[in-house]
Amino acid sequence: MLIYMLATAMTIAMLIATVFGLHQEAQRVRIKASIKRFEGFGPRKPYRHY
Repeated sequence: MLIYMLATAMTIAMLIATVFGLHQEAQRVRIKASIKRFEGFGPRKPYRHY
């Protein structure tokens, strides 16, 4: 019985960590998109060919 409780607790902890990670990643992408949107008509960075 104890092993099942530990497995359940670990599963719930992993699900919470996954949701938190996805939220952080979505927030980072949103911020990156908003910064890119407001760059406007400034000088463009040169494209480099390597």
